[in-house]
Amino acid sequence: MSSSSSLKIEKLIKKGVKIPNPESVEIGDDVDTDRISGNNTVIYSGCKIYGNSTLILRGARLGYEGPATVKDCQIGPMVQLKGGFFNDAVFLNKASAGSGAHVRKGAILEEESSIAHTVGLKQTILFPFVTLGSLINFCDCLMSGGTSRKNHSEVGSSYIHFNYTPDQDKATPSLIGDVPNGVMLNQNPIFLGGQGGLVGPCRLAFGTVIAAGTINRKDELRPQRLILDKGGKGGNIAFVPGSYKIIKRTVINNIIYLGNLIALMQWYVHVRKQFVSDDFPEQLFAGLKQKLNMAIDERIKRFKELTDKIQHSAVLDKDANNLQHRELYKMWPSMEESFNKLRSASWDHVLKDAFIEKVNIAIKKYGRDYIAVIKALESRDLETGTAWLQGIVNDINRQLLEIIPSFK
Repeated sequence: MSSSSSLKIEKLIKKGVKIPNPESVEIGDDVDTDRISGNNTVIYSGCKIYGNSTLILRGARLGYEGPATVKDCQIGPMVQLKGGFFNDAVFLNKASAGSGAHVRKGAILEEESSIAHTVGLKQTILFPFVTLGSLINFCDCLMSGGTSRKNHSEVGSSYIHFNYTPDQDKATPSLIGDVPNGVMLNQNPIFLGGQGGLVGPCRLAFGTVIAAGTINRKDELRPQRLILDKGGKGGNIAFVPGSYKIIKRTVINNIIYLGNLIALMQWYVHVRKQFVSDDFPEQLFAGLKQKLNMAIDERIKRFKELTDKIQHSAVLDKDANNLQHRELYKMWPSMEESFNKLRSASWDHVLKDAFIEKVNIAIKKYGRDYIAVIKALESRDLETGTAWLQGIVNDINRQLLEIIPSFK
């Protein structure tokens, strides 16, 4: 152990951090110990903490089930990271991850969301209460739905979100639920049954149930549907790499996904900001926005990579829709410019102001407890908030489709 690490550990112990086996713990030279709370925080044996942006708030517990490595993560109060690798992710109040977790860049686990052992996340956003079982790969998606820890969206064990295509692109984000309704914490949960998979990019409505063992490849925008694997016939047909025959669904789903992320940023900036407090300090809020910006950057990057490949697809496959291929590639610079303008737009709206007024009234009554305040809002207030956010998503969709009209 380096002398610098020993000094930092000694300082943390003096401020109240519980470190049962100090000699087994490593604290990086770039870690600011002032960003680690001494209030009932526990760092168990074998943990390694790195990164100058790392933030650990009261009651957090690291490495209870096995060694945990944390780098440049913002960890809220009462969070449990029981073992694994955590890098460039943010965890809000009472979020938890089991041993063997692999949570990487751009992941956001909101309040009371949880993953069990051996789960891989990257560019993944889980809304409050969302629960993932064990042995899951769930990158490049956003999942919402549910109203409490007892009534939550869930992903069964051994589930995969298929986010990488045979043509080696990742323009495959899946929207499970959505942002405008999901943030209101009043929607029916979504259930993805174990030993199954979802082929991105895909969209699923609230209340969707996918039976165990089912691989779902289609959007389901009707609420309250049960999807079963019928065990249909297999197939064996010629495969032409890079053909990209049908691109409309992929393009539309990527635009809608980005629209939802931009709407979520507006929610963070205008609503989440009202909850800044000792348990949700500016540093945690900044980390939340940073990770969401990472997610937006990633989706624009992957969208661009797709358009680059599509440039050549019409040559490879004469049956492809050449008009859409040519239009998408030609107009991508305008689309990228539009995305970057829209992500930082002010989006002033009377519905936003009306909704935030109701939020502030509830804060005065319930304090800065995010879950309690949102759940205390009346139905008509939630509808106002949803209309504001859905208006953003719709406007983004409209503006982007004006650039590529053949996709309308």
